[in-house]
Amino acid sequence: MLSTNADKLVKISVVGEVASPFVSRSVYNISATGTPSILPGVGGITYNLRVGDPACGWEADHVEPCVSAENKENDSRSGQRANTAFNVLSCIGNEAVVTTGDAKGSKGVVTGKHGGIEHVLIDFQPEALEKLMLGDKILVKAFGLGLKLIDFADVKVMNMDPRFLEALDPKPNGEKLEVPVTHMIPAAIMGSGLGANQPHSGDYDIQLFDENVREQYGLDDLRLGDLVAIIDADHSFGRIYRQGAISIGIVVHTNCVTAGHGPGVTSLMTSPSGKIVPKIDAKANIACLLKLRADI
Repeated sequence: MLSTNADKLVKISVVGEVASPFVSRSVYNISATGTPSILPGVGGITYNLRVGDPACGWEADHVEPCVSAENKENDSRSGQRANTAFNVLSCIGNEAVVTTGDAKGSKGVVTGKHGGIEHVLIDFQPEALEKLMLGDKILVKAFGLGLKLIDFADVKVMNMDPRFLEALDPKPNGEKLEVPVTHMIPAAIMGSGLGANQPHSGDYDIQLFDENVREQYGLDDLRLGDLVAIIDADHSFGRIYRQGAISIGIVVHTNCVTAGHGPGVTSLMTSPSGKIVPKIDAKANIACLLKLRADI
């Protein structure tokens, strides 16, 4: 087991509510080929889409798996800070508990963060989804912010619950750390989300508009919840291109038709000096690692 500072981390409560689906005023999405379409997008409860399911192939644009949540205290400055805290403090693998409504007491797991709309994404079992309602409150026991790998100073960890790190089980390989992933992604095709000055909330997108790149890297079978390695990407203080750097992220929403967009990736680990060694493993998906589903 890797040596970490998990015993020094603070576990703190944050809360959100199940967010309504959102449709822009223009209604249409214009694709990268100029085709207008009207598709489901962010928000809501997606009954037939969870981590472990394909990220591509749906009649959808930016759809978030399972449950989308946000803190909606109000639209004032204090309300904005509350939703920022909900997004920054929540970590992948955190326990979530429904506190209101017919699904009260049901437990779920944080599986992603989606920037722009600023949602926290939470997986629940199907029986809980049937009882959930828009507006139901969800308590997240936020734990993981500040997590460090004591013996790997050149590998920075973010957005990760220590129990998820333990389930991922990265292996020391000399001065480097071997991390299981399902796919390798070239930084050249990363799009929306570049330019953020911090990687502790939100995501950035894998553009899948180039058929040759999709085939070369086997990207058509990306799944929601997959851990992926982004080559030549440094997420230390935002998301930038840096030759030799390696970053690890988790796929958090579906593919998109809009130019510059695609399946979103929330950052989990980064090494500007390339001290991460990605190892291809088809089981490197949060649904498998945390045993969220028995059917994959």
